[in-house]
Amino acid sequence: MSTLVSRRQHARDRHLSLDEALAAGRALRERVPRSAHRELNADGSRENAAHPALPTRDPLGILAAQNATRLPQLVPLRMERMLESPFTFFRGTAGIMAADLAAGPSTGIEVVSCGDAHISNFGLFASPQRSLVFDLNDFDEAGVSPWEWDVKRLVTSVVVGGRDAGHSRKQVRRAALASASAYRDGLREMMRIDALERYYTRIDTDELHPELDSAAQKVLDKATRQARRRTSRAYLEKITVRDDDGTLLIVEDPPVLTHVPEITEELIEELFEQYRGTVPADIALLLSHFTLDDLAMRVVGVGSVGTRCYILILSGPAGEPLILQVKEAQPSVLRTFGGVTTASDDRSDGQRVVDNQRILQAVSDSFLGHLQGPGRDYYVRQFRDMKGSIDPSTLAPKEFRTYVAGCGTVLARAHAQSREAPLIAGYLGSSSEFDHAVVEWSFAYADQSLADYDALRDAVSRGEFTSSAPE
Repeated sequence: MSTLVSRRQHARDRHLSLDEALAAGRALRERVPRSAHRELNADGSRENAAHPALPTRDPLGILAAQNATRLPQLVPLRMERMLESPFTFFRGTAGIMAADLAAGPSTGIEVVSCGDAHISNFGLFASPQRSLVFDLNDFDEAGVSPWEWDVKRLVTSVVVGGRDAGHSRKQVRRAALASASAYRDGLREMMRIDALERYYTRIDTDELHPELDSAAQKVLDKATRQARRRTSRAYLEKITVRDDDGTLLIVEDPPVLTHVPEITEELIEELFEQYRGTVPADIALLLSHFTLDDLAMRVVGVGSVGTRCYILILSGPAGEPLILQVKEAQPSVLRTFGGVTTASDDRSDGQRVVDNQRILQAVSDSFLGHLQGPGRDYYVRQFRDMKGSIDPSTLAPKEFRTYVAGCGTVLARAHAQSREAPLIAGYLGSSSEFDHAVVEWSFAYADQSLADYDALRDAVSRGEFTSSAPE
């Protein structure tokens, strides 16, 4: 006799067993050989691509389209930051790369993806238990996409970042291969534990890491110490003064930090209540203890420059500070330039960022929430809560290789949260064939990105792009 549970199980698609999924992944090699990821479609042709409706390759056109949605007074600053180096340019060109990736081969396996998994989008932050965790830390572009896209963006960032740091071609290649291999090995390790264990797995910097040599451990220890000093109190001391009544007021530092006089107090209160409705009940209650003292627009990052981003200064009953960052969430480049659409596209972009951050991170900020302002979506998170990073450009080649391998392992943990992850593990297998293929692709794409960087510099010098960068 069938039960309610058995009837409902039969009504749904049956989950593949681990062995079945691994076998199905291996079978995909017949259709898309792992070596196929070696070749870069550099001519911009969209024939036989996953999204043939995408236009011919136009990197500067993509940048112009993005600039059109930004605050015009900040577009010159965005261009200036992107032109600081080939690596800062690469950081700001997730849209260009999404369009290029859509023209390449794909296994058809889609997972919840970061969308911008370059080596500077990994870092340290405090868990609710106040331990420091190393993980992905930027999810503006997060969504569902082919798993290969995150891996190729990561490995290419290793190549571009290693070149920028002055490492030799051999050293860069070893680091790129280390990151690709760490992803493959990490994903296979994730398949050796069950879904619950995968969910709880995280890299806690307070634990011992015997795989690190003394030099790498020193780098991690230094970054941990710096992160623990990056607190709301420390930041407030730099940017605020107290009014006669004791209220904290932000001291402007244009164009990076400016007040927003056109936002009314009534609108702020309305939006803040909307945000409180998207956080867990315990955080909503905690927020009720705090009073909003001041807010300002704050320019952040490279690719994000020109989007609307604010910091809110709040104080508790004992004067304890809390800083929240309210950041505009624009449509993901995975959709706008990569052509990927999903059934969940009806969500606001603020909710998209929050949902995917909670999926991909081992532990997330308790204050994550979202809201919709007049015509725009936003997400909210705590600002400067022991957030830190490791600057890849300061690392010696061996330390750099260890760091980027750690990024590969973390990305594997993130992808392992998706049901389709065993298919990827089966496809990759135990050999290094895919690793070498994606490294070759990444070197070719790094050359293409450098050509795009030079094209932007030329366009700026001709006055076609507004920029305050030196010509």
